Amino acid sequence: MQFSHLHCHTQFSLLDGAADIKKLFKKAKEDKMPAVAITDHGNMFGVFEFVAEGNKQGIKPIVGCEFYVVEDRHVRQFTKDKKDVRFHQLLLAKDEIGYKNLVKMCSLGFMEGMYGKYPRIDKELIVQYHHGLIATTCCIGAMIPKAIIRHGEEAAEKEFRWWLDLFGDDFYVELQRHDIRDQYIVNEVLIKFARKYNVKIICSNDSHYVDRDDWNAHDILLCINTGDKQSTPSAKDFDDEKGIPKGSRFAFYNDQFYFKNTSEMLQLFNDLPESLDNTNEIVDKIKTLDLRKDILLPNFPIPDEFKTHTLSEMVGKKELTADVLNQWEYLRHLTFEGARKKYEVVTPEIEERLNFELQTIRNMGFPGYFLIVADFIDAGRKMGVFIGPGRGSAAGSAVAYAIGITNIDPVKYDLLFERFLNPDRISMPDIDTDFDDDGRQKVIDYVVKKYGYNQVAQIVTYGTMAAKSAIKDVARVMDLPLPDANMLAKLVPDKPTYNMTLNRIFTAPLEGEGSLMKKEGISPDELENVKRMRSIALGNDLQASVLQEARRLEGTVRNTGIHAAGIIIAPSDLTEIIPVSTSKDSDFLITQYQGKIIEDAGVIKMDFLGLRNLSIIKEALRMIKNNYDRDIVIDDIPLDDPKVFELFQRGETNAIFQFESDGMKKYMRDLIPDRFEHLIAMNALYRPGPIAYIPNFIRRKNGQEEVTYDLPELEEYLADTYGITVYQEQVMLLSQKLAGFTKGQADTLRKAMGKKQIETLNKLKGDFMKGGTEKGLDAKKLEKIWTDWEAFASYAFNKSHSTCYAFVAYQTAYLKAHYPAEYMAAVLTSSLGSIDKITFFMEECKNLGLPVLGPDINESERQFSVNKKGEIRFGLAGVKGSGDAAVESIIEERAKGGPFKDVFDFMTRVNLRTVNKKTLESLAYAGAFDCFGEYHRAQYFTAEAGETGSFIEKLIRYANNYHAEKSSAQASLFGMLGDSGSTLAKPKAADIAPWDDLAKLRYEQEVVGFYISGHPLDTFRAELDNFCNCTLDKVMEINEGERAPKYYGKDINVAGIVTSAQERMSKNGSLFMIFKIEDYQGAMEMLIGGEDYIRFKNYLQIGQFLYIKGKVQNRWKQEDQFEFKISQIQLLPEIMEKMCRKIKINLTLDQIDAQFIHVLNDTFGSYPGGCQVSMTVKDPETHLEVEMLSRGYRVAPSNELFKVLRGSLGVKFSLN
Repeated sequence: MQFSHLHCHTQFSLLDGAADIKKLFKKAKEDKMPAVAITDHGNMFGVFEFVAEGNKQGIKPIVGCEFYVVEDRHVRQFTKDKKDVRFHQLLLAKDEIGYKNLVKMCSLGFMEGMYGKYPRIDKELIVQYHHGLIATTCCIGAMIPKAIIRHGEEAAEKEFRWWLDLFGDDFYVELQRHDIRDQYIVNEVLIKFARKYNVKIICSNDSHYVDRDDWNAHDILLCINTGDKQSTPSAKDFDDEKGIPKGSRFAFYNDQFYFKNTSEMLQLFNDLPESLDNTNEIVDKIKTLDLRKDILLPNFPIPDEFKTHTLSEMVGKKELTADVLNQWEYLRHLTFEGARKKYEVVTPEIEERLNFELQTIRNMGFPGYFLIVADFIDAGRKMGVFIGPGRGSAAGSAVAYAIGITNIDPVKYDLLFERFLNPDRISMPDIDTDFDDDGRQKVIDYVVKKYGYNQVAQIVTYGTMAAKSAIKDVARVMDLPLPDANMLAKLVPDKPTYNMTLNRIFTAPLEGEGSLMKKEGISPDELENVKRMRSIALGNDLQASVLQEARRLEGTVRNTGIHAAGIIIAPSDLTEIIPVSTSKDSDFLITQYQGKIIEDAGVIKMDFLGLRNLSIIKEALRMIKNNYDRDIVIDDIPLDDPKVFELFQRGETNAIFQFESDGMKKYMRDLIPDRFEHLIAMNALYRPGPIAYIPNFIRRKNGQEEVTYDLPELEEYLADTYGITVYQEQVMLLSQKLAGFTKGQADTLRKAMGKKQIETLNKLKGDFMKGGTEKGLDAKKLEKIWTDWEAFASYAFNKSHSTCYAFVAYQTAYLKAHYPAEYMAAVLTSSLGSIDKITFFMEECKNLGLPVLGPDINESERQFSVNKKGEIRFGLAGVKGSGDAAVESIIEERAKGGPFKDVFDFMTRVNLRTVNKKTLESLAYAGAFDCFGEYHRAQYFTAEAGETGSFIEKLIRYANNYHAEKSSAQASLFGMLGDSGSTLAKPKAADIAPWDDLAKLRYEQEVVGFYISGHPLDTFRAELDNFCNCTLDKVMEINEGERAPKYYGKDINVAGIVTSAQERMSKNGSLFMIFKIEDYQGAMEMLIGGEDYIRFKNYLQIGQFLYIKGKVQNRWKQEDQFEFKISQIQLLPEIMEKMCRKIKINLTLDQIDAQFIHVLNDTFGSYPGGCQVSMTVKDPETHLEVEMLSRGYRVAPSNELFKVLRGSLGVKFSLN
């Protein structure tokens, strides 16, 4: 007897189903089932994948959904007495019409019926969209069974008839047997109804997991969903209406909810064998669906004069409709119109290129795609949005350049169209666009407005349980102590390139081909961890159980998210094409199918990316316009500006897009780039793999290594990169030149090399050798070239992308070179929200000699800005507690009435409803009122002797009284006196001492997040520079490709200020301390316990300046974990005296004259002490140097002395 499961939940019944679609079909195939249905709760997330897998396995995939049905889907307010009562309802699609109706209802469940986490529909929708659907009585959570239990047979029969009347022969009684008390009652009545009304009976098992052994993993999944521990007693017999009793958790009744095979189902329903047979009737009714569709583009409106075609045309097997042909006529018009503007002369070569591209676009049927993208990019530019010069292979299209999609000339830079659209195979064009962060949303809004809310959607992503998170989730539910859980998770080798799974960890060979060391490239230490995991998993303790269950659950869909950039635009209402959902994180619709399959479902996907650097450029240009009244068109700047290349040559590339890393800075200094092409090449080479070729590239560019070519024919395309193959485009061009490949073949070669497609490569190698020898080229040399390509092509980079991003890098460097203050102010603004970045870039400003000043009520804008003197000024909006409305009203008033004359003028002019006491306090703490010199910061917070209320409170009272007096004067005869008539006495501030520097800085950090007017460590700059051999951000740093930190095993000295300290008690009752210490570069948490705690705890006070010695070593019993072990702590203020033995002064010969020696003598005489002085004098011409020790002087190493040496004498010195 044949049987098919028609009620199955996959893992897309989020955290309720644990069945993997592939495993489901594998089991069905082994059991020779003719069909399987997918019926997830309220969604169709898994449908596309399910149908594709079923068709692949030769098992009919049936598309269904178990809906949540409520009385009225629009009602979203409920009370204790009137709850949201949801019933389950199974519906299956018979055919295309049924599938469309299922999609419609499922989408509307999200769009109109979403409440909590439940997408709900109602009978109104079922009546409207029931065509092409099959309904069953479903499970005990459905309407008819619930009516039997709650209201008795009569009410249930009425409900039964409603469904029967609507669905007729497509209505079935569904029986399930899981040994549940209510099921026995329900089943008896359902069989009675079936006999009475002649409705056929089918059986199902409400399957939620594949095998019986999976029931525990499924139970754990339910606990992950509800946040419960598995040890919590389960409420199996709870009543839906009353909910789950306190102190218990939701669980399934038993371990029987699995995908049973036919014989198990026959055993279960041996008294009703027809219930198995009747599933075949349903299967026969159902047409096999194929959800793959050709791409349908939205109809792009074009001017009437281009609508010259009325008939469609066939190109090969593809039909080009009249609409497509008309759109192509319009695209061709726009292309040549744009080309005439972009190129001074459209040469025959350019014209041929454009015609080739246009013909390919036409034959593939994609002119509409180009028109849509060009349209929203044009609209974005008109709205003032900053748009990147291009991205990815689309920059290889001259058509895209001509119509304004990209801004890089592909002809000039040898960028290839066939890298983007291969004329030999139809694949969807993929144009990704970068926008400035704020502008991105404007463009998306434009697209939604143009094509309609129901035609534009974001794309869903599925968050699956990866190896580590599966271990941690399962450990929490199974009550494994946190340290043990972390220990297990840390054993997983987790470099992103490994893509490591628990399945690989437990099944992969340990050595030889296909092993973890060969395939993933894990290190010997990681291999030891894998062996340890395997031995733990073989045990029978809790750790072993956790690993076993985590392995079952790995890869399960845990939640859904939204693709960061993907947008789809549909030709009509999306709910007619694919199921959509909604999310509280987005105002737009979200597809239920994920990005990699969305185009197979018939809709186009485009990536709208936000690029922070475009926001920086936009903000810098706005400030340049404000400060100098200069309009710079950033895409038109000269690409041979010497000042820009000097900046790259010095390696001063902090805050320069793509060129910020220390490695890249070093290579820039070595390369001495002087052409834009050098930046393109370095951008392509600086990545794992090709980075090994950089030293050769540098030596060849600088004439230190000969540039050679295997064949003279290579020079045309390799001269630019000194004979080194850097780009995929070079391989493509040379295969055409050397072996006569077509453009399509060249792209196929590029793809096969990149993806190591051996069969394709072997075939192409034959073509290459044959084509080359026919052209009379040396076969041995061709063989060598091919071998070199195979080795390098998997590293070779897409030149189109590299050129675009090198262009953005050049633009950022141009602004930094010519307008450093405006550029760095824009960089600081873009870093708001990241204290580390702000601190880093403020240090960069200091290195560039750009003062960064605190907020100022008369100068500050919203964000960082540049004042008239070229100094960077902190923005008012960056002050915590200032409030957006307050900041806007302050700036608005200042623009209207001019700068504030004093604090009283400020108080009486601003709107006190938005600028409240909290705002005023925050601004005063940050120093925003320092411009009013008559009061210092401390005075604003102090009450005068014998008074209550601080100066700020008195100012607020004063301003309120001023406005009250003003309005009563206006209402009286004396209104004509004007403002000068105010008789109010101005409040006085308490006469107290100003805060010291440290107190000032602490308050600044509180309201801004970091120090502005200085740094608490400024006093100890000499100690940090001379007695520390590492900064805190580098202590635990691990270099790329290394296993251990670079300072591992070395003695380290660091210093900083303690910013937090917490005393804790360990499990065995001993005290330890966790404290945070901060220096200029960053912060680090440290821990001391045991004897060290007793020795050093008194040092660990917040605000204390410390000098710490220690070593980076392995954690106890954890070979792959590292810690900084403290050996000594001293007070930083005492270090200079203890450690400074000699001041070494470095001079050049031309600095020394009689006057200089006189001043130096005076200086040494003024600071007597116990420290030796030595002089090193260097002759800049001969490079000879002499060191001399001064016997006459010993000095006190103090900041005052260092200030004189650095300042008035301008000498360099070091200590010891």
